[in-house]
Amino acid sequence: MSDYVELSALTKTYATPKGPAVIVEDFDLRIRKGEFVTLIGHSGCGKSTVLSMLAGLNDVTSGGIILAGKELSGPGPDRGIVFQSPCLLPWLTAFENVMLGVEQVFYTASRSERREIAEYYLTVVGLGDAMHKRSRELSQGMRQRVGIARAFALKPKMLLLDEPFGMLDSLTRQELQQVLVDLWQRNHITALMVTHDVDEAIFLSDRVVMMTNGPAAEVGDILEVDLPRPRRRQELLESPRYYEMREELIGYLNELAHLKGAERPLLRRAGRNPAPAAGEAVLTDRPVEAGAAA
Repeated sequence: MSDYVELSALTKTYATPKGPAVIVEDFDLRIRKGEFVTLIGHSGCGKSTVLSMLAGLNDVTSGGIILAGKELSGPGPDRGIVFQSPCLLPWLTAFENVMLGVEQVFYTASRSERREIAEYYLTVVGLGDAMHKRSRELSQGMRQRVGIARAFALKPKMLLLDEPFGMLDSLTRQELQQVLVDLWQRNHITALMVTHDVDEAIFLSDRVVMMTNGPAAEVGDILEVDLPRPRRRQELLESPRYYEMREELIGYLNELAHLKGAERPLLRRAGRNPAPAAGEAVLTDRPVEAGAAA
């Protein structure tokens, strides 16, 4: 399958009184159409910076981004975004918040067709009986459901998710992860998500991209999540392969935690990256040592 999204030598630098601050440097990633990819890494490694450049909300210093054969410059409705905070207008209902985008994107459709789009996605995320409540009357979890419905209702070419469940309690987070994966399964929109949650990354993703520490962060390694879909959490918890991948991700992140600045991790999986330099270790499928998991 050909690449649908191409991030080539993506670099972001900010000017500071002490000189240029390189947040992300030579970040390369290819995403296939309909694939769900997650970025994971320690705080400050530039995960959200990559996502914001792809969204067109942050200028690219150098490098380029191609989506569906077109080079991107600036934001557009071809990318639906779900933020950590849903950013709803509190004086509007859930339905009206979704309709704001639908009316802009599907302006040639009839009023009834636009209403059907908004109602459909709000119902799918479980807000069929609450869509006419004002957003300030909704719980945090319900507001995030509105944010998910709003992004899917635009029928974008790509879905961008910036820690969408980070502000939720554990039970609500797990419930909305299932809502998201079920909705994605119906639409197969190409997706890129930022998260700190190892279990969330494995549950949702086809691949997990592990970033190196900043400054000048880049792709460190990539884990292929070869668990079958559709996925249910209980089935994953019964899978030995799930725990193998979990240990691998946690082991990588633990190694990063002991590195200074932009030092590259020695942890690699054979065949995934170029040959390691002299003295670097190659990661095999050995289990993580006791005490390595956080």
